[in-house]
Amino acid sequence: MRIVFMGTPEFAVPSLERLILNQYQVVAVYTQPDRPAGRGRTLVSPPVKELAMRLGLTVVQPVSLKPAEEVARLAELKPDVIVVAAFAQILPQSVLDIPAYGCINIHPSLLPRHRGASPVAAAILAGDEFSGVSIMLLEAGMDTGPVLARAAIPVSPQDNTGSLTEKLSLIAASLLQETLTGWLRHEIVPQPQNEAEATYFARVTKEEGEIEWSLPAVEIWRRVRAYNPWPGSYTRWRGRQLKIIEAVSVDGESEAGRVLALPGPEAVPGVGTGDGILGLLRVQLEGKREMSAADFVRGQRDFIGALLPN
Repeated sequence: MRIVFMGTPEFAVPSLERLILNQYQVVAVYTQPDRPAGRGRTLVSPPVKELAMRLGLTVVQPVSLKPAEEVARLAELKPDVIVVAAFAQILPQSVLDIPAYGCINIHPSLLPRHRGASPVAAAILAGDEFSGVSIMLLEAGMDTGPVLARAAIPVSPQDNTGSLTEKLSLIAASLLQETLTGWLRHEIVPQPQNEAEATYFARVTKEEGEIEWSLPAVEIWRRVRAYNPWPGSYTRWRGRQLKIIEAVSVDGESEAGRVLALPGPEAVPGVGTGDGILGLLRVQLEGKREMSAADFVRGQRDFIGALLPN
């Protein structure tokens, strides 16, 4: 059984590892091109490429799979199935038609809920009690193909997009192994998605990280979690960006954006919102290290009582 694996970020790494550990024949790994990163803008390889190189696998990094020559190169590999996990490219029909067993996509949501580019953040923003992984057959639509398998896990109040994505990546690797076995043996019947239950969430943008204090505290708390690690949730203090790394929603009333001291032994600050108070637990001032909000207040005495921009 010849497999082409397509994936890019850390989320896809456990699935590729599981294929190799179970001695599947991965004939090539497709991933995104190296990108400049950091202050020096040096080229950085995707996590999937780094793993593939360590394993001695063939790596292909096309800018696009639409050109005929790229489709031909992929067809020459004669894959029986293509496994896709956060590859970050939409596969054209010419690619979908290549493998006899189709293109199997690992999507980190319980489809048809949260189709689109940011499903993990979407689940946190929506306040979902459960998230999960769906393995589906790719077709021309955006995450619309029939589902082969699903697995659900609870969303913890402490989960952010980073921690939940890591959990889902491990669930995905296990589910992929089970699903591939059943699919290749013709033991799984694809289940069409219910379009009436479908939701779609577009890619998160950097601008969405700026906090609107007029929103309810619960919604801001969800955004703090959903936008961690990227783009982060932030406000401004003395002309510098102040990131809110970790927070909690508490009962109370105060002017939206007004900083106050919450009752308790620690000098934990809270910020008034449109409904309730957002307790700040960990923050990072631009140019400084991340720290507890209590330590931040001890160094910035006039933070309590300040009015943050809304």
